[in-house]
Amino acid sequence: MTFELYMLAGTLVLAFIQILLFDIARTGQYGLKWNTGARDEEMPPLNPVANRLQRAQNNLFETLPLFIGAVLIAHVAGCDGVLTHWGTLIYLAGRVVYVPLYAFGVKQLRSLVWLVSTAGLLMVFWAIFFN
Repeated sequence: MTFELYMLAGTLVLAFIQILLFDIARTGQYGLKWNTGARDEEMPPLNPVANRLQRAQNNLFETLPLFIGAVLIAHVAGCDGVLTHWGTLIYLAGRVVYVPLYAFGVKQLRSLVWLVSTAGLLMVFWAIFFN
């Protein structure tokens, strides 16, 4: 398995962890009875941390299909190389750092980290189209 595919697998693990983090925060607020019930009743708004964890998860899910597709295209097309190596690593590292920054409400640095992870994704695109 290539390094890029390992980074893709790591990103999928991160996605699962983010699902769990949000679910734990939401269940912590609403309770286990709510979590195991039908969830039909109207609930109060999420607390700030749970809300930020949900938005961080949604943010990952916006670019995750693009990342999956780009990594798989690069792999199948034989475009793996320096750009895809560093691009996938930068994307995953940025996404890992992004989660606690968002959860704790760190604004400007969080946005900068998002830009860095997006640059990693763009590096993979570059490798596909220009190598």
